[in-house]
Amino acid sequence: MVRWRDSRRSGNVVDKRGSPAMRMGGGIGGGGLLILLVITLLGGNPLEFLGMVQGGGPSAPASDVQPDGQAPDDEMGAYLASILGMTEDVWNGIFSEAGVEYREPTMVLFSQAVNSACGYNTAATGPFYCPPDQNLYLDTSFFNQLAQMGGAGDFAIAYVVGHEVGHHVQTLVGTSDWVRSVQGQARTEEVVNQLQVLTELQADCYAGVWAYHANRQQQILEPGDVEEGMQAAAAIGDDQIMRRSGRAVNPESFTHGSSAQRQQWLSTGLRTGDVDSCDTFGQAGYQRPR
Repeated sequence: MVRWRDSRRSGNVVDKRGSPAMRMGGGIGGGGLLILLVITLLGGNPLEFLGMVQGGGPSAPASDVQPDGQAPDDEMGAYLASILGMTEDVWNGIFSEAGVEYREPTMVLFSQAVNSACGYNTAATGPFYCPPDQNLYLDTSFFNQLAQMGGAGDFAIAYVVGHEVGHHVQTLVGTSDWVRSVQGQARTEEVVNQLQVLTELQADCYAGVWAYHANRQQQILEPGDVEEGMQAAAAIGDDQIMRRSGRAVNPESFTHGSSAQRQQWLSTGLRTGDVDSCDTFGQAGYQRPR
C-alpha cells in the first residue's frame, strides 16, 4: 500500500463526478466507443483518434475552459489529490534545479462525460491529458477496468497519474510540439507510430522518476508497490491489448509500446530518478532540440 495519508493534498483537483452529463450531438457508435476504449487502455489520448486535440503550448493555456466543481471528499478523491500533490512537489523541485518554473496542472475527476479544451469526452475515453488547457482528466471507473486487466493496486493508480503528468511535463518542455512537428513531416505511418510509442514510453519513464523522488522524500512505497506498477505497465502494452482483442501482434502498428517496453521504461525511471535517462528519442536515433 502506498503511504499517502500524511501527504499534502493538492489544491489543483476539481471533482466533477456526478455533474449532469451533456448530450453529445451526433454521438459515437458502439464500434467507435470500443476503439476509443482500446486506445485509452493502451495509455494514449483517444482525442487524437477523434481529431479533437488542438495545438497548444505552455505559454498559452486556455483560460476559458477552467472547470467548475468542488474538492473531492471521498477516499479515491483524497488519494488522487495526495498523489497529484506528490507529483507537484517532485516536479517543482526538478524544474527549479534546472532554473525553470513548473506550471502545475489541474486534475479534473469526472464520471460519464466532461467538457475540456479538447472537446466533449465520454467515460469511454478514460484518463487523458489535454494540452490546450493543461489539465488531467480522470474517469475514476477506469481503475476498475485496469484492475480487471491485471493492473490492480494503489500504486497502479499512482502510475496512471504519474504517466499523465509525464505528458504535462512533455508539453511544458516542448517535447510534445516537437513530436507533432516531426510526425507532420514523416513519410510513413510506421514513423508516426514510432514517435508516438517513444512519447508514451517517455511518459512511463517520467512516472518512474516521480515515484523515485517521492519515495526518497516521503518513503511512500511499501513491498509490492513496484510490482503493482510493473503489472499495470504490462497490462496496457500494445501486444497484450492486441492479444486480448483477438488480433495478431504487429509491432509495426504499435503506438504505445509493448508490455516489456513499458515495464522497461517505468523501471528505468524508478531505478535512476534521472530525467535524462528518459531520453527514449535519443536511444532511437532522434536528435531533439533542447
